[in-house]
Amino acid sequence: MNNEWPTIPKPVNEPVLDYVPGSSEREALERELLRLAGEKIDIPCVIGGREVRSGDLRPCIQPHDLSSPLGAYHAGGTPEAEAAVSAALEAKPAWEELPFQERAKIFLKAADLLSGRHRMTLNAATMLNQSKNAFQAEIDAACELADFWRFNAWFMQTIYGDQPLYSPPGVFNSADYRPLEGFVFAVTPFNFTSIGGNLPTAPAMMGNTVVWKPASAAVYSAYFIMGILKEAGLPDGVINLVPGPGGRIGDPVMASDRFAGIHFTGSTEVFGRMWETIGANISRYRSYPRIVGETGGKNFLVAHASADLDALVTAVVRGAFEYQGQKCSALSRMYVPRGMWPDLSERLVDTLATVRIGPVQDFGNFMNAVIDRLAFEKTKGYIERAAASADAEIVFGGGCGDGEGYYIEPTVILTRDPRYETMVEEIFAPVLTVFLYEDGGFDDALTLCDETGTYGLTGSIFARDRYAIERASNRLRHAAGNFYINDKPTGAVVGQQPFGGGRSSGTNDKAGSMMNLLRWTSMRAIKENFVPPTNYRYPF
Repeated sequence: MNNEWPTIPKPVNEPVLDYVPGSSEREALERELLRLAGEKIDIPCVIGGREVRSGDLRPCIQPHDLSSPLGAYHAGGTPEAEAAVSAALEAKPAWEELPFQERAKIFLKAADLLSGRHRMTLNAATMLNQSKNAFQAEIDAACELADFWRFNAWFMQTIYGDQPLYSPPGVFNSADYRPLEGFVFAVTPFNFTSIGGNLPTAPAMMGNTVVWKPASAAVYSAYFIMGILKEAGLPDGVINLVPGPGGRIGDPVMASDRFAGIHFTGSTEVFGRMWETIGANISRYRSYPRIVGETGGKNFLVAHASADLDALVTAVVRGAFEYQGQKCSALSRMYVPRGMWPDLSERLVDTLATVRIGPVQDFGNFMNAVIDRLAFEKTKGYIERAAASADAEIVFGGGCGDGEGYYIEPTVILTRDPRYETMVEEIFAPVLTVFLYEDGGFDDALTLCDETGTYGLTGSIFARDRYAIERASNRLRHAAGNFYINDKPTGAVVGQQPFGGGRSSGTNDKAGSMMNLLRWTSMRAIKENFVPPTNYRYPF
């Protein structure tokens, strides 16, 4: 009888549902939207499996419908953060001793629960609280998160199976993949439910226990993820959910001597401050913490004179304005030959005029609301300064309204200054800035693109000329961790395009690949000598 645990088969990506009118999935999602919008839930911290209510209530809003909150969450502080650390450390011995195959089963079950009967709930929660349309929620909350859990289980199996290449006669060599010595702090953003679910679970899968601080604007979907994980059999204390202000949670967590690593997605500024805090505390830690972060971006598209204009216009609209430009990878700056611009701008303006904006419950809306008032006011300021600047003009859009929700029109700015503020600074909103380079100046445009700003997350080149594609790929090698050829610079898929960037866009540890999981394990090399020597003298 074969007693070996069956091999985890290589996964395939979760199929994306279309939600076409009249389809069963559309009707199911519409029912779930109505159900969740009609409830007001009270979201506690989840520490050691217990619901902890701090009494410091913060609203969970619908950014597209400010008059209809979804409920409230209890913001944690130092007591809750310290309790979460204690719970993680208490759960750690039993969790890390559990065979990796048994840990994998929990997350594989969670993926099946998510892609099955919890699909519409998490999609609807993401749509309502994070203002995503049905398609954007589907590819994020359902498909990508299920992909993370399935592919990471397979990556984990591959890592554990990587053993020493050779054992000489009389010796047995092996590798032990240990979790980190302590706990991991996961800090997740508002814009992707899948990132919210992956950052705490990737370290947990490798045997670590976790304190999870979700973004305040996405606590709602995080709470539903915790419910799925609990149903899948995740033991209490392995992942501890503590929402709240960054400093109130992060400072006591990173002050613990058992802090072993951080898994972060968010702003470059916040990540830099956290790195400084870790550096200042380094002498108190039991081991050097692993620091993994994906941060800001100022993602680019360089158009060559040979580009297909129809494909280019579609890539621009989708790359810059899907999910209101609030993707880490969203197109934000574009370099276009001067001679191409009249035709391109006409097509682009005509296309953008057909884009509908409104609440997520209307499936005909391509765009919805930006996440909160801070994002709204920040973006409005950029647009107003561009409208008043001698170095910029608004080609399309620019309208902002915060009556019913935080709505901003898709906005295209044309600038004469390649280092104008909206060409350099991350805005994280539906604003695209275009700079025209001289016809025949493609190489100069590549240099300018590479040297503008400090980020290095995503970018793309549009050209039919193969020599131009090759030059762009070589010249922009360090300008983007994810580089796209004749495609928008968004939409990385787990197992297909591992995601992450360099420069001030992060540590490039590539979520959606085995590389990321390797960061959450510490290898121990073991040599067993079957016939140890009994005389210290060597033959010489």
